[in-house]
Amino acid sequence: MNVLPELLPALADLQEGFPGRFTAVHAPRANEVYFHAPMEVVAGFCAQLYRKWNARLVSLFADDARTTEHVFHLYYVFALDAAHGFFILRVPVPPEKPEFASLTDAIHAVNWQEREIQDLFGLKLQGHPNPRRCALHDDWPEVHPLRKDFDLRTTLPAFQGVRHKFREVEGEGVFQVPVGPVHAGIIEPGHFLFSVAGEPVLYLQLRMFYTHKGTEKLFESLPVPHGVRLAESISGDSGFAHATAFCHAVERAAGMEPPPRARALRTICLELERLYNHLGDIGAICTDVAFVTANMHAMRLKEQVLRINEQLTGNRLLRGMACLGGVRFDFDAGRQAALVQLLAWLQPEFESLVELIRESSGTRDRLETTGVLKPEVARDLGVVGLAGRASGIDRDLRRDFPHAFYDQVDFAVPVFTEGDVQHRLVVRREEVFQSFAIIRQVLAKLPAGPVRAEIGELPADRVALGYVEGWRGEIFHWIRTAPGNRLARCKVKDPSLQNWPALTEAILGNIIPDFPVVNKSFNLSYSGTDR
Repeated sequence: MNVLPELLPALADLQEGFPGRFTAVHAPRANEVYFHAPMEVVAGFCAQLYRKWNARLVSLFADDARTTEHVFHLYYVFALDAAHGFFILRVPVPPEKPEFASLTDAIHAVNWQEREIQDLFGLKLQGHPNPRRCALHDDWPEVHPLRKDFDLRTTLPAFQGVRHKFREVEGEGVFQVPVGPVHAGIIEPGHFLFSVAGEPVLYLQLRMFYTHKGTEKLFESLPVPHGVRLAESISGDSGFAHATAFCHAVERAAGMEPPPRARALRTICLELERLYNHLGDIGAICTDVAFVTANMHAMRLKEQVLRINEQLTGNRLLRGMACLGGVRFDFDAGRQAALVQLLAWLQPEFESLVELIRESSGTRDRLETTGVLKPEVARDLGVVGLAGRASGIDRDLRRDFPHAFYDQVDFAVPVFTEGDVQHRLVVRREEVFQSFAIIRQVLAKLPAGPVRAEIGELPADRVALGYVEGWRGEIFHWIRTAPGNRLARCKVKDPSLQNWPALTEAILGNIIPDFPVVNKSFNLSYSGTDR
């Protein structure tokens, strides 16, 4: 097998620790190793990777392979950050006994992912501490939308039945405050139920998945090239990142790599997406503590980034730029000069905004020690992205699993341990400065040549994992190909799915009026969660 040298010790250790238990081991790519094994191996396999190799379980999903192999498959995706590779354990589940053992008691990070499998595939959880419905609400009929025998065009009856019943919190002076699911503004629905005694929050219950869109099922009905536009729609503020992760998966399945210039332009667009979102969030956090002047300055800067996005790609949110094999549009000398000019203007303007916020003692008072997510809690929940880096989680796919052009640039990953709203803002601030540096380096090293390469038709039954460090956190797209240049399965993992449970921990002990700024400091995507 052609495997990264850094992965060989862990690979040898697993083969030695589980002699004869793997029915197959193969590496379609150097940093992506698959193990096929029975269900009994899962717990030990996971424990050995966690304890000996500091791995983490980044995704868990199912695939309906009954038409070809007469089983369902579970896939456990482990990231070995220090070795820059992924180990993926594939486990069969027989249709006549559709059940699997839960890992949630040992790995809290897989709670919602396990329950999604139960809802969408009908594989029953064994030993889960809370096996209630998650992705499908309680009043859905008994359907499992990601099974192959579920027709995408099915018209479901009007939903009837028991509505979701929140847990009751009792005690003298305790009362509950519901917020949502419908909110002011244009955000999507999510239900927050606070249990409070006086002012401090004792307990927060979340209910998401109000707008299950069937995105993963839709991927199965489209020709592969059309999947790029669908990927762009998964989460509007991360359209380019999701599209790039999807393209990355397809390109890896095809065994090709986009031209160097295309990878460089993808990197610039990823950093522009990071810039406009971080600038908007910094302003919004200030607004939530009544520092409206800072928000106005931040929105002014964000608007300039959106305008350069449109000048470079024809779309303010970078829609239509990503495509299979590269990007759709090149940046000519005039566009590159415009981007250089923007950065020259934007950096001192941003430094002025930073100083304005730093000098506001009232803002610091509201943000410091508010909404603390302790590092040990962040680690147990598997929190990713900027929220994780504010709570001591030193991980970033751009550095640990270099994609696009990130292996050609130098940058620092800001990490803090305080875990409060202030430091989630500071992570954004520092990443903005790093984005300036990354874009400048890419422009200085921008290779000549084409911006797109043809992929051709994908062979059937290939698997591949695509990944991108989006502005919010890590994004994964895993695909299995089908005949006719289509997909048999596309699994999407948005960082918000991983991070929502952290909000219930960060708000404890705070007061309800602080919830908007705590929530905004995470700024999670309802759409990316619901898919």
